[in-house]
Amino acid sequence: MKLSSLFSLPNLFTLVNLFAGCLAIVFLFGYQTEWVPYCILISLVADFLDGFAARFTKNSSEIGKQLDSLADVVSFGFVPGAILFHLLFMKYETSDIVFSLNRMYVYSVPGFIVTLFAALRLAKFNLDTRQSENFYGLATPGATIFVVGLLLILLHNPFGLAHHILSGKVLYSTIAALSVLMLVDLPMFGFKFKSFGLKGNEMRYLFIILSIGLLAAFKFAAVSLIIILYILVSITQKIISK
Repeated sequence: MKLSSLFSLPNLFTLVNLFAGCLAIVFLFGYQTEWVPYCILISLVADFLDGFAARFTKNSSEIGKQLDSLADVVSFGFVPGAILFHLLFMKYETSDIVFSLNRMYVYSVPGFIVTLFAALRLAKFNLDTRQSENFYGLATPGATIFVVGLLLILLHNPFGLAHHILSGKVLYSTIAALSVLMLVDLPMFGFKFKSFGLKGNEMRYLFIILSIGLLAAFKFAAVSLIIILYILVSITQKIISK
């Protein structure tokens, strides 16, 4: 295999995705959590651009597909698991009850269950030929956006919601729900527009309009809500199609 094929434009975007995911981990465990959302934003943009570049340059390859999954398992698998670990650790660290360090680690480790299910999701995605345009189950970037939304609430405390994030019920429920949603066989619409006309894109445009409304109304608190909206719109689309 030629070296130039390894460093094609789509693969370079994928490597940017991976690099930003690595930086997110460094900032997270270095307690510079304010930089983590920026890193994930870079990963999300790069993840979109690698697919776009592959289609635009007609340079799609099997190695690019495998590299994309390897990058995603870090940026959209390890990172959300690590964020949930971090949030759980903070919960027990700031609790009125004094926990030993070992017990805090034991109670926080379930955050990485999301990482395990994200890896399963990505392996399943690579073998599922149905998911070229739409998804079956919540895509790992969507799960990551939801988790980053929780971190943004903690960082910026919109509407005084920060203390609710450091709740065992919220965090453990998030772990369970995201793990199930990533593997469940629920059709969810993708964002590959074949055309920009309204026909065939009704749900996509509805979702975009409602998401803008949520961001305007709730600011940082809207990030996780947008993923909930995405799931609800996808369920609605499935019901309508029946």
